[in-house]
Amino acid sequence: MQKLRLRYAKRGRLRFTSHRDIARTFERALRRAGVPMAYSQGFSPHPKVSWVGAAPTGVASEAEYVEVQVVDAVDPEALRTALDAVLPPGLDVLEVVQSAGGTLPERIEASAWRVELPGVSPEELTEAVSALIAAESVEVERLTKDGKKIVDVRPAIVSAQVETGAEVHSSDAGHDGRDLSQPCGILMTVVRQTTPTVRPDDVLSALRVVADLVPPVPAKATRMAQGRLDDEGGLVDPLALDRAAEV
Repeated sequence: MQKLRLRYAKRGRLRFTSHRDIARTFERALRRAGVPMAYSQGFSPHPKVSWVGAAPTGVASEAEYVEVQVVDAVDPEALRTALDAVLPPGLDVLEVVQSAGGTLPERIEASAWRVELPGVSPEELTEAVSALIAAESVEVERLTKDGKKIVDVRPAIVSAQVETGAEVHSSDAGHDGRDLSQPCGILMTVVRQTTPTVRPDDVLSALRVVADLVPPVPAKATRMAQGRLDDEGGLVDPLALDRAAEV
């Protein structure tokens, strides 16, 4: 049995698709591509597909991960091409590697996010980010299925800075009611994957708490990378060990 690890992107309007629907779409794509999937045992066998830290609904991503197990050896690049051909636009398979062992979740402890805030100037965003970084604790209120919950966001934030000289590059820019002639501050932040999970909207809530920063239109968050933290606060590519084993 062969285990393969996939990195895929969730772009454009598909960021509003729930993880459950994305999982169903992937399973249909695996069948349409003729992938020789391995199945679980029991009365209701399911394809052996393992999802790793799916991004929240409403969030785009360039670094989502899923593992699949097959019963016959498959060429990783051939699998990438076949799946990409049958998945809808906006779900794009970027890379497929053969597992070199270990578990993928243990290689992921943080995410790097790019958050576009239309209508917020870089200068205003820089002041708010400075206040956030200077704070030792920033509690925000989150609405959950069990009611309202208070979460301290600050311990999960590894770094936060304003990207300078950047342009808005959302694939659906201009199609979601945004005035692209307005200033747009861009927040780059690395956030630990803690329990409870601190999401991009929690970071934005923290900016509202420390600096009363409220974007006039909804922000757009994109997960740019996932991985383990290195000594400089950057992220180590979780597929690097698998690629190295293929050489």
